[in-house]
Amino acid sequence: MRRFDLRMIFGLGLMLLGGLMLLEKFGILRGASSLFWGAAFLVGAAYFLYIFSQSPQRSWWAIIPAMALLGLGGSAILPRVFSGLGGGIFLGALGAAFFIIYATDHSRWWGIIPGGVLLTLAAVSMFADSEQFSAFGSGSLFFIGLALTFLLVALLPNPFGKMQWAYIPAVALFIMGAVLGSSSTAGLAEYVWPVALIVVGLLVIFGFFYKTE
Repeated sequence: MRRFDLRMIFGLGLMLLGGLMLLEKFGILRGASSLFWGAAFLVGAAYFLYIFSQSPQRSWWAIIPAMALLGLGGSAILPRVFSGLGGGIFLGALGAAFFIIYATDHSRWWGIIPGGVLLTLAAVSMFADSEQFSAFGSGSLFFIGLALTFLLVALLPNPFGKMQWAYIPAVALFIMGAVLGSSSTAGLAEYVWPVALIVVGLLVIFGFFYKTE
């Protein structure tokens, strides 16, 4: 008997996809291809989650593709009425991956920063199309989310001691978020954003090389 290998799985997957596409073409089953890709992404997520669960300390990297595929799979199988939330779900899942990296080993405190930024972008993505959420509101939310991210860097425990430098960008970004929350200053967002991102990038690099006593 021939050994069952990945080629068999790949071939069966192609046959399943073709059959679902035909059912969708004839109007028998709607959204079939999306369901297929959603299931495929979720299977991939389960594989990387298994790798991560075997050794969270050494295989911490596996949680990143795991959560990314989980977000993609969840987005793909969402009902069409919730299709606008797909981007936010993907970004949120990816952001959660970095917080999991930090939770498994506090020496990887740097995971808080990309995690917070991605969760902030997820929130902005989900609320951006809301009629009650104006353009200047999304800018304000973005900067406040970044401020909270750096506040977490300063407050959450890590083996290197307190990251007091993180209070500086936290306060600066919170002030920017408060300023952009006013309709009279909404136009400043297109100028403040790029400058703020450059400043935050410099602070992140500084924090990476910062050595506590």
